[in-house]
Amino acid sequence: KGYPMNAVIGKDGLEAAFEDYLHGEDGVRVTTVTSDGMVVEEPYSKELLNRMYEFLSSRGDCFYISYNGRLVGDVTLRDDNSEIAIVVSREYQNRHIGRRCVLEMLKLAREKGMGEVRAQIYPFNTQSQRMFLSVGFERMGEEDYSIKI
Repeated sequence: KGYPMNAVIGKDGLEAAFEDYLHGEDGVRVTTVTSDGMVVEEPYSKELLNRMYEFLSSRGDCFYISYNGRLVGDVTLRDDNSEIAIVVSREYQNRHIGRRCVLEMLKLAREKGMGEVRAQIYPFNTQSQRMFLSVGFERMGEEDYSIKI
């Protein structure tokens, strides 16, 4: 199950496949944890999400993450700066979904001839830090991680 690495994103691709799900709610509630540990929940409107995905898709490869038929996150590999970014809904974390997606993005980066992939991870996000380190990334600075491929 899942989507191939060359899946089409946009009105004719995954967006069309998730049309009912994406338009079934007024927005998405995103939980952010600030550097001092404060949890902040902010609603993202559909308009903001669409603009965000348009931006990401125009600068590289952006994929929705599906798990057991549910949309649970997204992952992006940018062409302009070789940066990977991933978000997995809190209730679907700790199932190795993010790890599998990052490994697939590293395969894609190799196919594209990228010599290095970078990630920026907030200092308080120790779970993501551990995951990126476990797949071979090295810490380059307080928020900067990199892997040679």
